[in-house]
Amino acid sequence: MKILNIILIIFLLNSCTENKNSKKEKKVHPSENKIIKPQFQSIIDSSNVNGSILIYDLKNDLFYSNNFDWAKTGRLPASTFKIVNSIIALETKVVKNDSTLFRWNGEKRDFKVWEQDLILKDAFKYSCVPCYQEIAREIGVKRMNEYLKKLEYKDMKVNSKNIDKFWLEGDSKINQFQQIEFIKHFSKSELGISKRTEDIMKKIFFIEKYGKYNLNGKTGLSVRNGNYNGWFVGYIESKENNYFFATNIEPKSTLNKKLFPNLRKQITIKALNIIK
Repeated sequence: MKILNIILIIFLLNSCTENKNSKKEKKVHPSENKIIKPQFQSIIDSSNVNGSILIYDLKNDLFYSNNFDWAKTGRLPASTFKIVNSIIALETKVVKNDSTLFRWNGEKRDFKVWEQDLILKDAFKYSCVPCYQEIAREIGVKRMNEYLKKLEYKDMKVNSKNIDKFWLEGDSKINQFQQIEFIKHFSKSELGISKRTEDIMKKIFFIEKYGKYNLNGKTGLSVRNGNYNGWFVGYIESKENNYFFATNIEPKSTLNKKLFPNLRKQITIKALNIIK
């Protein structure tokens, strides 16, 4: 009887040890691999803005940020939604390719660069809101919602009254983690879209050569009750590694608002130089 008890005790001890080891070996979810970068906060402070820089290192499965709470908070996607809007337009054949022409109707627009005929590639580059409102109306509520579900681009509130402005005002929202997750799936061909659409999008998404990296991205800007909120989302890619980023910032009251649009990209580049 004593021998049986000893065997039972040994068995229980071994089981506990195995359970502990299995917990240690369990892979940590990417969103839990977080490192605070005080240097990012220094960049934010010196730029006279509030906000968060979020960078995901694909190779090392790490998130870097100065403010993870800010990064988890959903906000209007603004013109970063032009990424999704373009994909859906190409998939539904609302636009044929990156050379599809959008004619200016002669009416005054918010920016001089919008007051001309623009092809899709340039409409994306210059963030032409009227061009993309035309696209959204043509896609329509039903197809827009179907594709948003298919692409897993969540928390967009789309109906017949806001089909051409739901990404600019209202209750639609996306956070920085979700922005990176979507762009990561796009870059890895995991959205379930055609190769043709993917190839066209990668052409218009490309901004410039950045050292040994290709810089791909899209800015966004929303204004609610006089309060500005700015985005810069995208990724840099090389043979060695890809880094995904989503910067979201708001100007402090002392900042000259004319300087704000350029800060989104400048802040992100400074942060990427620290990480890569």
